[in-house]
Amino acid sequence: MLNIRPSTRKQAKIKLALQGCAGSGKTYSALLLAYGMTSDWSKIAVIDSENGSADLYAHLGTYNVVSLGGDYSPENYIEAITLCENAGMEVIIVDSISQCWDYLLDFHAGLQGNSFANWAKVTPRQNAFVQKILQSPVHIICTMRTKQDYVLNEKNGKMVPEKVGLKAMQRDGMDYEFTVVLDIDLKHHVQASKDRTGLFMDRPEFTITPKVGQAILNWCNLNPQSNIIQPQTPQNYGNSAPTPSR
Repeated sequence: MLNIRPSTRKQAKIKLALQGCAGSGKTYSALLLAYGMTSDWSKIAVIDSENGSADLYAHLGTYNVVSLGGDYSPENYIEAITLCENAGMEVIIVDSISQCWDYLLDFHAGLQGNSFANWAKVTPRQNAFVQKILQSPVHIICTMRTKQDYVLNEKNGKMVPEKVGLKAMQRDGMDYEFTVVLDIDLKHHVQASKDRTGLFMDRPEFTITPKVGQAILNWCNLNPQSNIIQPQTPQNYGNSAPTPSR
């Protein structure tokens, strides 16, 4: 039976996506966000589909890594998320979810028969993966690769080609599933393309620090704050990055 009730907002678990080209700093930024939300590296797990790239930042702290071992099926992602949940992780970073969609596209291409009808064998698997993320009782940060292209921009009177990120490599509309979608460029500058928290939209570009993760956690815990965008400061996205302070 249907009923009507007053609207209420409860404590939430953030479902956030970071999307950008290769080299934009998605993994590093996700780790900084997660640390800001937990202040405890041992409560962070990275589900790694990027050939060990998660371990490149082990100098930051002793976080946990689950390697998918080359199996990028939705079922393997789901199993990895469940493993992290059962281990008591507070933030799970899925780095990245683009490989899952590539796997499903390859699976679809290998099916015999009508191509359109064969999507009925693919879509339920993708939907199960998405629902696992959305219904997880912990915070989840997903990274997504974007397709790369070049545009010509004028600099000092000359037209200079610059690499840019375009559409995320995932199912169309995947960005609608997340509470926040942050776009990262190759200079590690961030802007929100979707934001249901009100923390990021219509704000200037910024770089991700643990303070941004703290602000997200405050919003999730019904204690929002507005002053989270700091002046851009250089961030080291390589192996010599300093350990974020508590």
